[in-house]
Amino acid sequence: MVGGSPMIDQAPLEAPWIHGRPRGAPDTDPPLQVRALDATTFVIRQSKSVTYEAPFLYLLVGAERALLLDTGAVEERRRCDVRGAVDALLPDDVDLLVAHSHGHGDHVAGDGQFAGRPRTTVVGRDVDSARAGWGFTDGPEEVVELDLGGRLLEVVGIPGHHPTSVAVYDRQTGSLLTGDSVYPGRLYAPDPELHAASLDRLVAFAGQRPVQRVLGCHIEMRREGGDFPLGARYQPDEAALPMSVDDLVAVRDGTRAAGGRPGVHRVGPALLWNGSCYPALARQVVRLVVDRVRGVA
Repeated sequence: MVGGSPMIDQAPLEAPWIHGRPRGAPDTDPPLQVRALDATTFVIRQSKSVTYEAPFLYLLVGAERALLLDTGAVEERRRCDVRGAVDALLPDDVDLLVAHSHGHGDHVAGDGQFAGRPRTTVVGRDVDSARAGWGFTDGPEEVVELDLGGRLLEVVGIPGHHPTSVAVYDRQTGSLLTGDSVYPGRLYAPDPELHAASLDRLVAFAGQRPVQRVLGCHIEMRREGGDFPLGARYQPDEAALPMSVDDLVAVRDGTRAAGGRPGVHRVGPALLWNGSCYPALARQVVRLVVDRVRGVA
């Protein structure tokens, strides 16, 4: 951010993102990185310097209103000014809907930055508020439309990762936004069968639309296929953010093959964590400690 305005990175979404610094190296990374998919579609990443989660946020702008999908993992504007970036990217005459891919803290922490903002609605995080905010009236199988004014979005419930999890399809760009349900990283399934059913629904949904790319909310995998340890603040050689429908199908097929077996399973370009996975979590802690001692996390 320079003078309150975001510096828009002209690189494509597939290119490497700012991915942190080795321990002890000077931190010169901006708190936010912004890329434009087109003139009205912005992908925003919070820096590893302000949160190891480094989540992606999505701003979709129509003629009458805009959708900000997620507000990130950082509460304070002084540390990470999501509101300032959005204000700089939006026209003055457009309403703003702030909603969430799901209700976990690393996707809703910045909600307070938008409290009191004119012409803004912030959707609540609980199940009832999220359903009302999206316009759901039936079960998660329902597909609802959200018209931003000349830009139509379709939203479907996929509650396997979290009770409020949704996927958003943007017809303008052909992008399917999948939150933490599908991304190049660790896919947490507290209820394996519900997660598998959500993926079945998502694959069927994508198969009926011209999806150009699948975009999740994190990158936790390396380009060669392994994952970075949980909590890492330096992730060189990250996997690309965009995934394909074939990747989505591979994730679903791998999840179905894993069944309800607890533990960590490779599912296409991601890792499925079925159930609590305490032994795997302990290994992640050890990996992180070792990498930090080596100065590479």
